[in-house]
Amino acid sequence: MIKSELVQRIAEQNPHLYQRDVENIVNAILDEITDALKRGDRVELRGFGAFSVKNRPARVGRNPRTGQKVEVNEKNVPFFKTGKEMRERLNGGVDHGEDED
Repeated sequence: MIKSELVQRIAEQNPHLYQRDVENIVNAILDEITDALKRGDRVELRGFGAFSVKNRPARVGRNPRTGQKVEVNEKNVPFFKTGKEMRERLNGGVDHGEDED
């Protein structure tokens, strides 16, 4: 599912809202999650999961095409961990995942 499909489904489930308003709401939520991650905050949506940022230190990588060594800079990457309720729903009510943080 892409963002426009998500907006369309939410708008269909809420006929009292205009689709452009739903799109603004979805964009606002995603922007707030992104801004929180930029600040280094963790975003937890109970029953859904948690977004956080993990740091990947600089390293020496390898170009897969040539095999040549290349310097890879340090970077921060987004990380998402599903919540227990979502894992249970995806697995038919049985949680096979690891413990919650």
